[in-house]
Amino acid sequence: MLKRLKISVLIVIGTLVSSNSFAGSQLEEPLSNSVKALMQRSISDKAAPKLIFATPEEGAAWLNEMSQRLKKRIPDDAYREDLLRTVHYEATRAGLDPQMVLGLIQVESGFKKYALSSVGARGFMQVMPFWSRSIGASDHNLFLLRTNLRYGCTILRHYIDIEHGDLYRALGRYNGSLGQPQYPNLILGAWRKNWNYTPKNI
Repeated sequence: MLKRLKISVLIVIGTLVSSNSFAGSQLEEPLSNSVKALMQRSISDKAAPKLIFATPEEGAAWLNEMSQRLKKRIPDDAYREDLLRTVHYEATRAGLDPQMVLGLIQVESGFKKYALSSVGARGFMQVMPFWSRSIGASDHNLFLLRTNLRYGCTILRHYIDIEHGDLYRALGRYNGSLGQPQYPNLILGAWRKNWNYTPKNI
């Protein structure tokens, strides 16, 4: 019985460790006081996630389309909708394309909330724990949906700013592989293949 229990625990751990995560190579770099303060303010924002569209109809159409695409990966309707609303809100407030962020999550964690890389990167967007010490608080749980997405989007926005708007290079920084094409191409490919979205006339 004890042997079977140990095997079960090992299987669970194996499923939690993300076999396709990449952001675990992120480098901890010193931040200027102004950048750190800006990122800290972003992390501490407590506004409730909501879809940000010109009309409620446009928001409903986006949510329905993305929900259909994500259904096989996340069967639970309520949780899937909560994830999509949070992705859209956090990406939009960080000035990111929500569909690109969905592509990043697909590559980083396969939409597994408790994904854990071999070097400790956590959750949907595979955030490294050192970011909690740097711009957040030590008690921030990076496996929580909103916390993880808030950190991930804030970090990627920071890298885009460093790279003067160059998403390709910013994705390289997010992965810790600046100047190498594999990771940015994976993200952009997942975005275009699975999450590209053109609003229909409502």
